[in-house]
Amino acid sequence: MYDLGSSAMRTFAHQRVHGAAVLGYRRDEHGRTRLADLYQRAPCRLLFPDAEHDEPTQAVLLTTSGGLTGGDRLDFTLRVDDGARVVVSTQAAEKLYRALDEEADTRVDVHLRVGAGAWVEWLAQETILFDGARLRRRLDAELAPAARLLATESVVFGRRAMGEDWRRGLLHDAWRIRRDGRLIWADALHLAGDVAAARAAPFGFGDAGACATLLYAGDDAEAQLPLARALLADHPGAATAFGGLLIARLLAADAAALRRSLIHLAGGLRQGIAGLPARLPRVWYC
Repeated sequence: MYDLGSSAMRTFAHQRVHGAAVLGYRRDEHGRTRLADLYQRAPCRLLFPDAEHDEPTQAVLLTTSGGLTGGDRLDFTLRVDDGARVVVSTQAAEKLYRALDEEADTRVDVHLRVGAGAWVEWLAQETILFDGARLRRRLDAELAPAARLLATESVVFGRRAMGEDWRRGLLHDAWRIRRDGRLIWADALHLAGDVAAARAAPFGFGDAGACATLLYAGDDAEAQLPLARALLADHPGAATAFGGLLIARLLAADAAALRRSLIHLAGGLRQGIAGLPARLPRVWYC
């Protein structure tokens, strides 16, 4: 019979995950984008839906663990060769649960390698932070000359419709964008400890319950600034452009409002920049 009060029973280790996925694409001799590399380790999985005839090749990244918590780690690498066109989305919003004090932070690392003349969209759906969640997320993009990248990341500070709020924890959300080996943008959002106070500051997030960053990297980025600002005219966000980058920030009262704004902005930009339909992958509308 087990002694449930013994130290041996009290010091068990929680099971944690280290998922990984690697995805590669190339352009064949007929100009079609083909899968060139695929690796996945649980809980990461990749799905390949049939894209509409007027859409680039699509892939959908999902996790089978039902959410992440302290000590969990995900690594995703996308390599797209010269001239290929790819859209990668996540299947749904990712939930981050409370981390125990003795556990490491949750880590999510995204690595994008975009070849010359390639078009890549990284369209991640929301990350929902439960109270006590601690997340370190990083997106690294290496862009060859004439490569174009449209990328989104967003965070929800608790599910307001469920009466939840992210009041304590950690969020370190970092971006690093390089063009032809040269760093052209570095950015990080850092909130730690009593995040409720930092969020409530008028110069911080005010009463916003969710935020998002959209980035477009391309030689024509500055020329797209009027379009971005027009798309944001009736939405809570702002945009700027410099050095081959267009960057937009969005704030919203809740996740639903943020999603509507982000779909409108990303859809309008992909249409105006690349002549693609003003819609995101189907998983965004499920």
